[in-house]
Amino acid sequence: MTPEEAVKEYQCPGCVGGPFETCYIKRSGLDVGCSSHVPGTMSPGIGKFFLGLPRGFCRVGPCDGMTVNIFNSIENGWGFNMFNVPVWKRLDSHGNTLVRGLSPRINSPFIHIYMGNHIAEIDCLEISDDDTNNMD
Repeated sequence: MTPEEAVKEYQCPGCVGGPFETCYIKRSGLDVGCSSHVPGTMSPGIGKFFLGLPRGFCRVGPCDGMTVNIFNSIENGWGFNMFNVPVWKRLDSHGNTLVRGLSPRINSPFIHIYMGNHIAEIDCLEISDDDTNNMD
């Protein structure tokens, strides 16, 4: 999957920034996502969510500033430490690694998508098909 295909798959669905051709602004630095991406889908009682992400990784919750960051590889990511703590990981149907985590110092959740299988390199709880099937 190319970075552009990843943006179309994970960020464009439900985004209110416009179609890919008109709104895609590549992020600077190491991640390859769209800097115009915003969660544009709402559900009563749930709040905002990212339509292109699977269950367990799609809900924004009370933190409106949460973003989805897409990285070419684990080496290009933020790095995990006491300031960026991975909580859940999952290998999705496209063979990419999704991580839901928290930056506790600033009380900010994050979603990272790493192109390829990096499950073994990330130390946190792995979410299974049964786990996601039993989530609301």
